[in-house]
Amino acid sequence: MKILIMFYSRDGHTRKTAEMIANALKADMDQIIDKKSRKGLLGFLRAGYDATRGKPTDITFTKDADEYDLIIIGTPVWNGRITPAVRTYLTKNKGKIKKCAFFVTCAGRAGKCLNQMHNLCDGKVIAEKVFFKKNVAKEVKTFVKELERVINSN
Repeated sequence: MKILIMFYSRDGHTRKTAEMIANALKADMDQIIDKKSRKGLLGFLRAGYDATRGKPTDITFTKDADEYDLIIIGTPVWNGRITPAVRTYLTKNKGKIKKCAFFVTCAGRAGKCLNQMHNLCDGKVIAEKVFFKKNVAKEVKTFVKELERVINSN
């Protein structure tokens, strides 16, 4: 099975989690780049506003979803919601994604984020995980085992 880890990361927390998952599964990895600046206090505030409003954004990425059997998509949680970059990625790739799994990184609450991701992925979701800042390495192992169990049962 060919696996791709797609992620968006503003501060690097989601990137580190994506790298751990990719290494454990020996998967390819690609970053979703938001062309809109999200840096600094103003960028942080604009990010939360755009996420709350469900706004799309201009993005770039390099890997083609058609080439993968499973895409694991990671995002930070912004104001309890999906980031505009991941929202845009899922919208652009609707119909191309065969199976997907989600992981989100957050400091306290996942809110509506996972539900929003499910709604954009047409019911092809095989697993999901919320990673809080504590015990990420241990939780990655648990998530990878769950993914392997589901993959091997198909």
